[in-house]
Amino acid sequence: MTKYEHSRNTSIGSKVREVIFGMEDGMVSTLGAITGIAIGSEDHYTVILSGTVIIAVESVSMAIGSYISNRSEYEINQGRIEEEKEEIRDFAGQEKKELLQMFIRDGWPEGIAGEMTETASRDPDLMLREMTYRELLLAGKSDSIVFQKSLLMFISYIIGGLFPLIAYLILPIRNAMPVSIALTMIGLFVIGSLTTKYSKVEWYKAGVRVLLLGLIALAIGFVIGELASGYK
Repeated sequence: MTKYEHSRNTSIGSKVREVIFGMEDGMVSTLGAITGIAIGSEDHYTVILSGTVIIAVESVSMAIGSYISNRSEYEINQGRIEEEKEEIRDFAGQEKKELLQMFIRDGWPEGIAGEMTETASRDPDLMLREMTYRELLLAGKSDSIVFQKSLLMFISYIIGGLFPLIAYLILPIRNAMPVSIALTMIGLFVIGSLTTKYSKVEWYKAGVRVLLLGLIALAIGFVIGELASGYK
């Protein structure tokens, strides 16, 4: 695999993580909340309003959180790259020796590693890319990836949140509740199963693991809703 392919796969993987996290959180949070509200209020309008507000507010909150965390990571990494650039400029000989050792460490024959090091040392940009990749273990990323990931989080949270809410939009409250729960549980299992494309975990184990998280949120919402209904 080339460095370009590795960087591209890393970028795709990080975007997939945002989508999975957003959809899973949207399903779990919305399901637990509106189930409790449905049980506690028994009011169709209240459930739909609450679910809509939860999805709207939480999707923005999650997108902002994603943007801030990814922006901070990006800026920290850019700072490390700038420090490496200064080291290449001020300590060229030492950095050259370090790159040679890293080529050898990565399995290159010493003679070829020496030629690669000499070639890189004559081009400051190439030297920086090699040191960034091999010493700092950073793949090149553009500033736009930060916004892209936050947008993916925003959209995926909304999609995930619609799974438990959509039944209440088309069915009476008592009929909507079991349909909402069933749709969300299926969605969570599928999301969990799909993650196995990027891991070695059996698909059904991953699906059940995510499903259990949804059941915990559902149980909490159910208990709180039952307690609240007792005070009506």
